[in-house]
Amino acid sequence: MALGNSCSDLFSPVRMGALALANRIVMAPLTRSRMGTDGVPNEMHARYYAQRASAGLIVSEATNISAQGRGYALTPGIWTDEQVAGWKKVTDAVHAAGGLIVCQLWHVGRFSHVDLQPDGAAPVAPSAIRAQGQTYTEQGMLDVSMPRALETSEIPGVIAQYRHAAECAKRAGFDGVEVHSANSYLLDQFLRDSTNRRSDEYGCTIENRSRLTLEVTAAVVEVWGHDRVGIRLSPVTPDAGNTPLDSQVMQTYGYLIEQLNRFQLAYMHFVEGATATSRTVPEGVDLDALRARFKGPYIGNNNYDLALAVNRRLAGKVDAVAFGRPFIANPDLVRRLKEDVELAVAPRETYYGNGAKGYTDWPALAD
Repeated sequence: MALGNSCSDLFSPVRMGALALANRIVMAPLTRSRMGTDGVPNEMHARYYAQRASAGLIVSEATNISAQGRGYALTPGIWTDEQVAGWKKVTDAVHAAGGLIVCQLWHVGRFSHVDLQPDGAAPVAPSAIRAQGQTYTEQGMLDVSMPRALETSEIPGVIAQYRHAAECAKRAGFDGVEVHSANSYLLDQFLRDSTNRRSDEYGCTIENRSRLTLEVTAAVVEVWGHDRVGIRLSPVTPDAGNTPLDSQVMQTYGYLIEQLNRFQLAYMHFVEGATATSRTVPEGVDLDALRARFKGPYIGNNNYDLALAVNRRLAGKVDAVAFGRPFIANPDLVRRLKEDVELAVAPRETYYGNGAKGYTDWPALAD
């Protein structure tokens, strides 16, 4: 008998807020860089997501909430009517295949380039601190640009961008949304004292640095209701340039999680370690202790295999498990995990770009 069948309820239904998942296997957000410059999904993207609709829940690839929020070329958006219509093709296809899909709302903040910004403007950030590393532009890989600090008076406009994107996601037929407050992008940049040197009501203290994430969450909940909104956090993930972590990880994220509890969110999606690289955490950080402070369904993420998923579910440390890269080459990943068969492995060169090749041409298991 397969390990998953004999030892775990990973393949049994679970409810997260208003979302009734057919199983506890979640498809993590996967940037695949296969959009046009307009960020509009098409039939190819609909086919890709529908092929993976046996997941209990699909979290869309990170989706820009505005032109200002864009930090990588060939990524999708959710702020124009054309983008809404494109995503409607995706959500219709997923629903026709029996799946659920939420839209991950993304603003990259400082991790961008002037070539990707409206009118060549500087990227925005909590503070004018340049990130290290490169981002993908239509001219290839370029060093990220120097950002400018948002004026306090501009922050309501950023929150309005999230609200508008949440409204667009609803029109596009998504089943909910996930607030991306992770991976050293804008909301996480405000959270961390390594990237936030502000002296106004959005800086200095843990309470102030948490304010923007909480205000954005409140705005999105007003659009969707609390039980169709999730949030993603990554307390110990650096960005591509290895931005230092917050100096008080447990205190900062502990406070934030306690405050998030008042929203009674559908779930918290947590990166356990450094995204896509390691589950190792720094000394003095206990991610399970942070997890335990959340009073709602919990999705664990980062370098899971079946054995780890089964063990952490048996120990009561996850309600569901998000798999990322395994879904690239295994569109029927849930079945393969349930039957405990060998997984296909996608070469890294298929991750980004290349159109349908390495995207929609991975076969499912033969009956």
